[in-house]
Amino acid sequence: MSLLVVGLSHRSAPVSVLERAALSADAQIKLLQDTVAAEPATEAAVLATCNRIELYADVDKFHAGVAELSTLLAQHSGVGLEELTPYLYVHYEDRAVHHLFSVACGLDSMVVGEGQILGQIKDSLAKAQELHSAGRLLNDLFQQALRVGKRAHSETGIDRAGQSLVTFGLEQLSATAAVEDWARAKKALVIGAGSMSSLAAATLARLGVGEIVVANRTPDRAERLAALLVEQYGQGLTDGTDVSARAVPMDAVPVELTRADVVVSCTGATGIVLTAEEVAAAVEGRTGQPVAFERPGDSGRTAAKAPARTNADASDVRQTPLPPTSVGTDEGCPLDMTAVQGGFSVLGEAAVAGMDAATLEQHASWAAGSAVDRREAARRSPEADAELITALAATVATVGRIPERRRPEPVVEVPRPAPVLCLLDLAMPRDIDAAVHRLAGVRLVDIESLAEASADAPMAADVDQVRRIVADEVAAFGAAQRAAHITPTVVALRTMAADVVANEIARLEGRLPGLDDKHRSEITQTVRRVVDKLLHAPTVRVKQLAAEPGGAGYADALRTLFDLDQETVASVSRAEDSTEKNRGPR
Repeated sequence: MSLLVVGLSHRSAPVSVLERAALSADAQIKLLQDTVAAEPATEAAVLATCNRIELYADVDKFHAGVAELSTLLAQHSGVGLEELTPYLYVHYEDRAVHHLFSVACGLDSMVVGEGQILGQIKDSLAKAQELHSAGRLLNDLFQQALRVGKRAHSETGIDRAGQSLVTFGLEQLSATAAVEDWARAKKALVIGAGSMSSLAAATLARLGVGEIVVANRTPDRAERLAALLVEQYGQGLTDGTDVSARAVPMDAVPVELTRADVVVSCTGATGIVLTAEEVAAAVEGRTGQPVAFERPGDSGRTAAKAPARTNADASDVRQTPLPPTSVGTDEGCPLDMTAVQGGFSVLGEAAVAGMDAATLEQHASWAAGSAVDRREAARRSPEADAELITALAATVATVGRIPERRRPEPVVEVPRPAPVLCLLDLAMPRDIDAAVHRLAGVRLVDIESLAEASADAPMAADVDQVRRIVADEVAAFGAAQRAAHITPTVVALRTMAADVVANEIARLEGRLPGLDDKHRSEITQTVRRVVDKLLHAPTVRVKQLAAEPGGAGYADALRTLFDLDQETVASVSRAEDSTEKNRGPR
């Protein structure tokens, strides 16, 4: 087996490249014909969907096959080879089998576990069979992929994984409230119109949101999704919910953000779609109040002296570094914290040990809540410094330490206010700036936070189970292919043995011309049984050995030991491949 796949998908290429590289039905036919006509390939199949374009082939040379298949993809897609190459991926032999089986199970889909891909694989095989470009290898591969995909859906809950991801994300947004109660009558903005965005929009509609606005870079897709939502959910559900839906261009997103209660984003963009500043401006436009950027680690915690930061203070949160939350965050502290080590409180004795008298007094005044100008303290006379040092020394002699003038105020645990805007980012890479996590009045749930929260979710268990199924099926397919590889040699060996038996019977008839039919038949059957018994154990055993990894050499050994004609073996292989290629769609 020399299976090679070269392709690109939503995981390797941006949507803009996928759209430009999309193959029409005629282009797919021409690609298949040109591939099997090329020197390295003997079989070919194309799997083309909205999210992937993959060319499968049985090749006799790896490097020449990669070069030829990549060139053919570029020629028929209309995207130049130099531009297309960075987005291409290559899988070979067992890795190629593993890839197709994973695709068939929905593990490689934008919506994990979606079943539409099975129909697309079936159509791909039917087209290759119709054009006679699929031989024994690709027929076996694609048919087995369909069986593996069906097994994954019947034995696991993988078909619920995509739905679970959307629902689980919305549950995270709703916090302690029931997601149905939380979503009811809300205004939703869905950014993107692909599989995951469509699934999210349908889920929101079923949950009873009042309005869904769809924004997409391609207006036609947004309009189709909005129309579908109105058709399916706009006539009122059993509970009386009536969902309205409309499409808007991407440049209308800032305005729609000011109206939305919940935003779901899942686009194919490789960069940020919503920045923290855009979200902050939308919330400020909705509430009329400045939006504060919370300090790192302050979620749900408000320090007693931590001043609020307004939106103006954080005009660019990514360029304006915030102070650390450990030592030295108390504003106005006169101490040089670069000289303070150990992570202690700036109000404790360790922080003031060894400081000069003016700084000690200034620190004491600051801790008591009054501000002291450091420049004024620096103008104190030496006599005043001496008096202060004497007083401090007396205190140390009595109590053994410099007393704190005021104990730190405890950090007050306060509940975070209810968010004005909830955002769910289902894209990878992320669509929404991670800095949005720090915006007060905004709740963001993204793939990273979902992964942390759902490590033990049933969805993850289903995915793991499907991966084990794929691994087992890849091993079984490889063993079957290796065993099948030796079949022409075994057939040639048995053909040679049958010829030997026929020649010896003919020679016997020449020596015994008076042999009657009964005895001739008995002798012939006896000789054939002897030959079959002698060949049975070696041929069965060699098939078993050939099915194991590294067993390809047993066919060569068998041909050498029995001096089999290479052309006879090749003719058997050609006959089998011709039978597979001439087989119609199934």
